[in-house]
Amino acid sequence: MRNITSSSGQVESVSARRSESADAEGITRLITPATEELFGPVNVLHLLEKANLAVTLANDKDEVVAHASFFDYPAWDLVDAAEWETFLQKRFRAEAFTPWNTLFIHLFVSAHDFATASFCHIIRAVFNTTAELEYVCLLSPKSVYLEPSLADLFEPLQRLTEEEEEEEEKEDDESQLTALMCQRQRLCPRLLVRPARVEDHDDVMHIVAEQTRLLSYMDRPYFLSELIEAQDEHNHAAVCESDGAITGFISVTAEVDLRKLQEHFDLRHFHGLCKRQPGDDLSDEEEEPEQELEPEEEPEEEPEDDPDQEPEAEPEPEQPASPLEASSEWTSKEPNAFCIQFFFSEKNYEIRSLDFIPYIFQLFPDLDFCIITVPTFSPDFPLLQNFLRVPPRASSLLPSDLYILHRDGLRNITVRAATASDQPAVSNLVLHFRLGHALLKDLDLVLTHTDTAGCPLQAFVAEVDDEIVGTLIIGDETDMEYIRAHYNIENFIYFSHHGDQEHARVRHFVLKRCFQHFSKHVFKETLRLAHKSCLYHRVYPLGSSQEDCCVHQLDFVFNCAVPVRPRRQIIYPVKELGINAPASSITELQAPFALSLISRKLTMEPKVTVNARIVLVGASNTGLSFLEVLCFCPHLRFNNLTLISTHGFPNDRSVRGAKFLSTSHAYSRRDLDQLPLRFCVTEVAAKMVAIDRKSKHVLVSSGAKVPYDYLVLCTGLQYQVPCPTGEGQNQEDTDNQQPALSCPPRYTGLVPSNLFTFNDPHDCETARQWLLDNFVKKKGNAIVYGNGVDVFTTVEMLLRIGVRGARIHLVLPPLERVASRNSPPDPGVSYFTDPAVESSVMSALKKARVRIHRDCVLTHMNNGGHPDPLTLVSFSTPSEPLHLQCKVFINLSNKGVDYDAFRSISSSFLVFDGRLVIDAMFHTNDAAIWGAGPLTKFSRSYYSDEWSHASFNSKEVGQELAAMLLTHFDPTLEPADKSPDALTRLVPIYTRPKIQGGTLPGRFNYLHVTKPAANRLPGPLPPTHPLKGRHVATGQAKSSDYFCLHLDHNEVVETLTCLSLKPLPIPNLLCLYGKHQQLLGQLLIRLHLGQIHDLYSFFKQSWCLAIFHDRFCDFEEELFHFTSANVKDGELTHRVTLDEGVPAQHVLKDAATKAALRRSAAKYLSFNSNLLPMFYCPLDK
Repeated sequence: MRNITSSSGQVESVSARRSESADAEGITRLITPATEELFGPVNVLHLLEKANLAVTLANDKDEVVAHASFFDYPAWDLVDAAEWETFLQKRFRAEAFTPWNTLFIHLFVSAHDFATASFCHIIRAVFNTTAELEYVCLLSPKSVYLEPSLADLFEPLQRLTEEEEEEEEKEDDESQLTALMCQRQRLCPRLLVRPARVEDHDDVMHIVAEQTRLLSYMDRPYFLSELIEAQDEHNHAAVCESDGAITGFISVTAEVDLRKLQEHFDLRHFHGLCKRQPGDDLSDEEEEPEQELEPEEEPEEEPEDDPDQEPEAEPEPEQPASPLEASSEWTSKEPNAFCIQFFFSEKNYEIRSLDFIPYIFQLFPDLDFCIITVPTFSPDFPLLQNFLRVPPRASSLLPSDLYILHRDGLRNITVRAATASDQPAVSNLVLHFRLGHALLKDLDLVLTHTDTAGCPLQAFVAEVDDEIVGTLIIGDETDMEYIRAHYNIENFIYFSHHGDQEHARVRHFVLKRCFQHFSKHVFKETLRLAHKSCLYHRVYPLGSSQEDCCVHQLDFVFNCAVPVRPRRQIIYPVKELGINAPASSITELQAPFALSLISRKLTMEPKVTVNARIVLVGASNTGLSFLEVLCFCPHLRFNNLTLISTHGFPNDRSVRGAKFLSTSHAYSRRDLDQLPLRFCVTEVAAKMVAIDRKSKHVLVSSGAKVPYDYLVLCTGLQYQVPCPTGEGQNQEDTDNQQPALSCPPRYTGLVPSNLFTFNDPHDCETARQWLLDNFVKKKGNAIVYGNGVDVFTTVEMLLRIGVRGARIHLVLPPLERVASRNSPPDPGVSYFTDPAVESSVMSALKKARVRIHRDCVLTHMNNGGHPDPLTLVSFSTPSEPLHLQCKVFINLSNKGVDYDAFRSISSSFLVFDGRLVIDAMFHTNDAAIWGAGPLTKFSRSYYSDEWSHASFNSKEVGQELAAMLLTHFDPTLEPADKSPDALTRLVPIYTRPKIQGGTLPGRFNYLHVTKPAANRLPGPLPPTHPLKGRHVATGQAKSSDYFCLHLDHNEVVETLTCLSLKPLPIPNLLCLYGKHQQLLGQLLIRLHLGQIHDLYSFFKQSWCLAIFHDRFCDFEEELFHFTSANVKDGELTHRVTLDEGVPAQHVLKDAATKAALRRSAAKYLSFNSNLLPMFYCPLDK
């Protein structure tokens, strides 16, 4: 907060921030007739939506004190947005005004008497945050009056000579045209940069003490003096001044350890930071990144010409010789870089520290690169915004990131429409790119004005000193209705303020690395020149047939754009709706893609870069949800996200493979293809085998070391190879001879080649292919061993791929063993929570002639002989031993922590008590290592052993984990409170339901949704109590139309079970959880009246679709606040709370309150009419 003083002497504390749509009402109140006289008719929301930069001054009550909107073209529609440079130069001395350094003010309003102080504060803030900006211009088609104090801040543009002006006036009568400018030099001059002197020491150390912690230099209090005194031709130090006060310090040196940099960073595209010699190949700067060419299915291998990864195979530190050999052609050449050693700046001058850069390049006129290494844990600072981050080698453990700036990056860039003469230069630019031919083909279509099937293309080039350094080709986005319906673009734009022709799609984008910091300017200029307001970029999965865009360095786009979340879709009963169904352009699915958006107001909005190395172990639902939240942070850019997983990201290439296992419906293949995870996260397809907490790295099965700053363990639980008990004749003997164990023993022998455990789609697909090749058409039995829902889905899959039921043996272990080895059997326990479902499934198995063996425990494989191949398995039973011949054995029992994960955790001395021990904030006993998901349990100090993350929805747990971690990086969030209090000793409770579904024997589609419940603890089973509430069921499980709801005592849906031969509308059905029966069409009353015979048909009626909409929860939240806070509607003011003793339903009978609720509902339906056209919304009069 800063104080500003009005012309009358009044003082107000204000802060400058970017404007928000919520400011519109406050800004409108400040508009006066004089404002409209100066700026013309004003639509505030439209201005906020289209402005490149909008700044609001707010007081400590967050009330709007002043506001200014800035565009990259003049106001009043004086001239076409793409032609303003020519317009000004024909009338004024305006050669210095360029799109790079000029903005135009379209609106300025302020509170009474605060105009001058507010404008000065806003303009200084704009100049401070926009380093390249030199001029702010005000143009009006008529003479305008500014109050004297405000007029002093502007100066008129110098007109052309009288002769030239008269000639122009003959063409247009523009004698009344007003053109004013405000120069940076007057309000916010560039900082003075000069060589540092010894006498500057105390001033610089004052900055050091406030802004940094130089732990390694505290023993040398005068090290800066020594550094300044040691200046020579290779070492320099400089300070910057503002009004005579030192505000920053920088030290640079030409003594750079290139060998170490080449060892740890991939410098191929920078010629190893060595000077080029005659005959050197110049193409290495523009070559396609190698990782884009590698097939995603083989991440363990590093084919072709990249020997840099070879050290990963050996953990010994001597191995980094390979990268050095690869760069040996550079090490003998002359260095071409200087390094920033130290940099300090006062907080208020950090953004202006960019003034250092031109000065330090002048100190080394013969060197082209400026480099700086920054600790990965260091927060982002503005000096780096023009630098290019160089990714480290996979074998590097260096806890620093390297940033590089080329001398050419200081030059100005110009964007213009492409012409035919640009084709050779563009062709040379994309010569080595994988999809360069597609770019050249589209460029040819643009230049020859060839019809492009209703999608007009426009091509632009970026020039520096008449050299083409980049190109951008865009096309009209013709699928806006589909994008709006399937992606949450309205989180970032007001769709109604953008015309149909203002949306465009990025077809191709190429920009030389040295100029990557100009990416936002290139997009901004393209929007202006093409008369667009939004650019969309689709990223299709690698290898997709739709992948035809040449986008070199996808990071450049992600640095500028915001990722757009996909929306949950309604499953429409299209036939029943008829003409009331949404348009086919909405309901017909396209190939999935991840979407990014660049709008006008985002082109000048910086992102916070996070370089902390965040390593996630395990591609579980919890882990994927965690990564999803981080990747979709619009104002954060995580550069160092790594996933360690046995097979990388889940890659279900075959829909059939997924049906072996039940599903939680958290992430389908389409869901993953709509997320940018593969492009924002580095995959390491290997298993974690060790954790080195001291060196902070993870050793994986390939031998590579993966360094981390934060390690997140989300491996979940996996089916393990079963360990035969080795016991004899019957189960009673087994129980009497073997003591109770806290965890099952581990199998350490040779794993038979025909024994399979399913834990992910890769396992399922591998087994399916083996079965088709080696089992389906041959003789022998298939043994399926386990007692969860997965065994039934696996049996169904075996039947589907052609295995006869008579060849399948379903062996079910005793259910009571889940509770305790010594507890008596509990007849109330079943394989499914709904007895009707179990009865139907067992009947289907019997009909398919599948043989079922109950209460069996595996005792021997091949009678204790050599296990491979497995031909005979023996089980103990309550009666007599069971011996089965087998051709294939599928184990779906014994789910637990993977042994490699357990060994890594325990050997690194993380607390492990059957599971990884964490607290309520996801912390282990190491502050840098976090854990979440079924792998974990809460510390015993919580006295809640029955609750763990396994009790809750894994996706929700992952989101909460990400939210907790974001408090360390997101400047808009308050840091997590580390002080102990009562709340930190409580187990967190999550609210989303647990979901399980799959295809059961009989080809039944199964879905079970239930509220989180405590885990069953070892020991005698507690007495069971009947569930409170009531069941609502229609149909019969055996007749394939079973639908059952359980309502709690508040008549809210807490359990849902479906079993049907028809496909289930899963997204719709999941929306029923947590809804009150009255919201569901007065469900109980209709049942009582006999109006509901089939819940499937009932929930396909059109009135339900509003509840299934993804924004209905926001509408519910709005109504909740409406009925629990002050409701003001005309003269109506109620406090609707149950605390007053007045039931809410009585208050809501008030006519005015009902009308207000109806208006809210109509607004909700109207705003979402594209997806809910079956509702009629009368205009609100």
